[in-house]
Amino acid sequence: MSFERARGRPTKILVLNPNSSQAMSDGMKTVIDSVDLPYSTEVFTYTGPSDAPASINDGDDLAQSTKAVLADLNRLDFRNQDYDGVLVACFSVHPLVPNLQTDQAHPTAVTGIFEASVVTALSLLQPEEKWGIVTTGKFWEEHLNAGVLNFLGGGRGDTNSKFAGVESTGLNAGDFHHGVDPEVIRKKLIEATQRLLKRGLVTCVVMGCAGMAGLEEIIRSAASELRGDEFAYSELHVIDGVRAGIMQVDTMIRHQRLRPGKS
Repeated sequence: MSFERARGRPTKILVLNPNSSQAMSDGMKTVIDSVDLPYSTEVFTYTGPSDAPASINDGDDLAQSTKAVLADLNRLDFRNQDYDGVLVACFSVHPLVPNLQTDQAHPTAVTGIFEASVVTALSLLQPEEKWGIVTTGKFWEEHLNAGVLNFLGGGRGDTNSKFAGVESTGLNAGDFHHGVDPEVIRKKLIEATQRLLKRGLVTCVVMGCAGMAGLEEIIRSAASELRGDEFAYSELHVIDGVRAGIMQVDTMIRHQRLRPGKS
């Protein structure tokens, strides 16, 4: 007689931070630990090489991080690392997402924290409710507004009745982990959140930066000041892109495993 596995299959997910900030990757680990996943699901992190930007703040940084990370993944023989899914942990329309999605040598379950957050936010809304994004610098307001509409199949100049828009804090991603007084960060994040909540019946706030990982309480505090504790803690959804992304990639992997393939 022998032992035989009756069910179960291990899953490996890579959370890919495309900048060179180890502090930002470390901040994501707290969120990763909080995600309710099967014990058979392993989550790994990757931080971009030294020639990737320390903080991604504009289009040039997006291009540079893409170039640096793709070269580094090739150097690390990423194709043979056997990951089932990849989450690109930069809240942007990041070129790495389509690059990895269309490269047949990489896992097919690939998405970004931006894309996963949009899908999650829409799934949580009731009729007449809206969602919106609180992000870092001014560049991201236009970038993310256009990105949301394009992701949902719209074009330039279109609107979406469910999307309340983007409010920025004036900070950059790296500020959330070093160099800026935490009280300044708190003040700016509260102000941006409250501006967003005044844009109608906004019941879902997306934290539009991987560097905001773990700052959900500040968003809820801002909502409490404006609309009270009942709304802030019992009605408002606050989406962390890293958490939403890991859950989305896990779901994608499960659905892709349902495909029977050719016999």
